[in-house]
Amino acid sequence: MSQNQLELLQRSLKREKAARKAAEKILENKSAELYEANRKLEKSHTELEALLGKTDSQLQGVFENIVDAYVIMDLSGYILKMNDAAISLLGFIDSKEDYNLIEMVALNEKYRVADSFKELLKTGAITDFQVNIITKKNEEKLVHINASIIYDQGIPVAAQGIVRDITEAKKAEDLLIESENRLSTLIMNLESGILLVDENRKIVLSNNKFCEIFKINEAPNKIIGKGCTTVIDNNKNLFVNQEGFISRIDEINKYKKDIIGEELLMVDGKIIERDYIPVFEKDNYKGHLWTYKDVTLKRKYEKSIEAQRQKYRNIIANMHLGLVEVDSKGVILMVNQSFLEISGYLEEELVGKKSGELFPVKEGVEIFEKESNRCLNGESSSYEVKVKNKVGEIRYWLISGGPNYNLNGEIIGSIGVHWDITDIKNLELQKEKLLIQLGKSNDELEEYAHVVSHDLKSPLRSINALVTWLKEDNKGKLDRTSIQNIEHIENTLEKMDQLISDVLTYSSIGNESGEKTSVDLEDVITGLVQIMYKPEHIKIEINNKLPVVVGYKTKLQQLFQNLISNAIKFIDKDNGIVKVDVLEQSDYYKFSIKDNGIGIEPKHHNKIFKVFHALNKRKDSTGIGLSIVKKIVDLHGGEIWLESEVNVGTIFFFTIKK
Repeated sequence: MSQNQLELLQRSLKREKAARKAAEKILENKSAELYEANRKLEKSHTELEALLGKTDSQLQGVFENIVDAYVIMDLSGYILKMNDAAISLLGFIDSKEDYNLIEMVALNEKYRVADSFKELLKTGAITDFQVNIITKKNEEKLVHINASIIYDQGIPVAAQGIVRDITEAKKAEDLLIESENRLSTLIMNLESGILLVDENRKIVLSNNKFCEIFKINEAPNKIIGKGCTTVIDNNKNLFVNQEGFISRIDEINKYKKDIIGEELLMVDGKIIERDYIPVFEKDNYKGHLWTYKDVTLKRKYEKSIEAQRQKYRNIIANMHLGLVEVDSKGVILMVNQSFLEISGYLEEELVGKKSGELFPVKEGVEIFEKESNRCLNGESSSYEVKVKNKVGEIRYWLISGGPNYNLNGEIIGSIGVHWDITDIKNLELQKEKLLIQLGKSNDELEEYAHVVSHDLKSPLRSINALVTWLKEDNKGKLDRTSIQNIEHIENTLEKMDQLISDVLTYSSIGNESGEKTSVDLEDVITGLVQIMYKPEHIKIEINNKLPVVVGYKTKLQQLFQNLISNAIKFIDKDNGIVKVDVLEQSDYYKFSIKDNGIGIEPKHHNKIFKVFHALNKRKDSTGIGLSIVKKIVDLHGGEIWLESEVNVGTIFFFTIKK
């Protein structure tokens, strides 16, 4: 009996069993006709079981030799026969269990299975059908089914199929697809152009960057399968050396050896870096991989870096500052020419030696070690050290040192810039000596000025007394000319006395021994206005409240007194006015003293602050007053200047720091 007949008998057996049960029930309630029908069914069932048993024995070897799960079911989905592999796959205990295979299908897949079953009945077979099932052990599995219909004399009686568990295989496949998708996305978006070619020089894989570099107006997948030579030849005009570009490709393909970092120059100025990697499988050539990378910016950057490196190398080599690089143990690694000159050594005499043992004298060793340790701790510093050069001369170096790092940010030593300040140091020592001498000279000069002024004023007082006696002794005896001459002598004596006083005052400014104090200028000016002589027709105004400044009170009083009295002296108007004003700035106060006097011609503006420069030959003018004013302003860190118009008036401006 054939397998189809076997399947038919199995199906019939199932049906007969169902019919027998129905017949028995009917027999209990119905007529003898039904009893006769039942008898016939029992006979048919007996024949079917006998036939199925016979067929099973014939097909037992077939079932045992099928590795995959093999199932036979009737057209209602009930399992008629299955092998051990099917029992294991579907989660049964043995083949005697009565179960409907269609009911094992996952709920969301039942409609799809129903459609496929219709297709099976229509065409007689289905292949590569995948469906999710729930096994008897409640395990969800994805199975692959190839099934066909069993016919008996052209009538479908059952279905048979090979069922494979592809759950794990599907998971692996999904992971592989996911990995391939990621790899594909990565390749498509690489910054390097990729071209994979098979052994026949047909394009297997490309990406967006390759098409961009070679200006191919197609998507990468559109050139797959095309000849590599055709694609490359069509775009060789993009490169400066077209023929050389093609001949080099042929040469590379001929020898099939790795090529890394080969550069190509394009017509538009771009620089492309090309790699070639041949692919072999057990010594059999299977194709090759080209990669093209635009390195234009990288090369320009490298050239720029090299230019900068060369620039600073030249600067370091030629600057007048000694440069020394040492490792973490203080061993000299590099020196520049300037350091060789200031140290007196040759390069080979220094490199490899410890700097701390070559140069510092005894008093400089501790400083040198301390500052070297600071550099190794990541600190930068500048310090002065006394050293000894190769010939034993004592020199002074100003060293600026800092830590030296490697690419990982680790301190590997230090770099020091050395400046030989021996000459400057000597000048400083000379300056200190000169300052001491100058201070001593200033003290002596001030003392001398006081002595001289005293010695000069004594004869003046004597002359003045003699003149007074002469006038009194000859009162009524002297003619008009003699009296005028005596008055000239008195005026000259008075002016000379004032001159000596002004010179003494001028020489003493800047030699203040006391400290600056807070001075309320409002009180100072108010007091001055009350005691100063001023004619009735002249008025003094203070426009704004004057501030409190830090300075020397006596000198500031003298400053305002000289400027205000000077303004009063040169007012020629019937209604004279002197205005004192102040304007506060960010760092200083700006004062002004304005009058409506005779004014000063512009040509004299730069001269009036010089000693003994008087514009008017008045008996009460010594030519030192404005020089004293300027010196007091300088003493308080300010500046003084003026604006003036002849016959209109003058404004003196000066500043005092806050």
